Amino acid sequence: MAEQIKIKGDVAEQRFKEWLDKHNIPYLYIQQDIETFSSAFNKYFKGKRPDFMILLPNLGFIFVDIKNKKLNERYKTFTLDSDETKKYSFLQRTFNLPIWYVLSNEEYDYKTWFWIPISKILEEGIPKYTSSKSKTYFFAIPPTKFIQISIDDSLDRLFSKCFIG
Repeated sequence: MAEQIKIKGDVAEQRFKEWLDKHNIPYLYIQQDIETFSSAFNKYFKGKRPDFMILLPNLGFIFVDIKNKKLNERYKTFTLDSDETKKYSFLQRTFNLPIWYVLSNEEYDYKTWFWIPISKILEEGIPKYTSSKSKTYFFAIPPTKFIQISIDDSLDRLFSKCFIG
């Protein structure tokens, strides 16, 4: 099961990388091998780091963590791990790093990406639930809280939704 989740995550990362390349968006892909980060980073953040650093000319950068997530059909929400989100929030606040989750899956054929900043998940007070299977906490987020970007959209759509809508 864990191996299948990793494979799906790798596919999502690859498809996101293809979207970035298609739109000529500069990025750094962050190797997930724990030996590539300092022991201090691993100590404080348990090695948790986003998948990409997207470079934004004249603005700076944002970090994104790609997730292969399906919409929960019963509740019409995406679920995000509460502990992971808190780790990202701590990393974001400690180093003033903008971090976003970006979700898609094979049902969307990776042609729609759902973007949400880590801070919005916590600020909105989105309910936290406990999984009956794994007993872990998670946030349940409706798709309306995300900025949706299609495969043909560029980052302009993200910025227009952030600053206008």
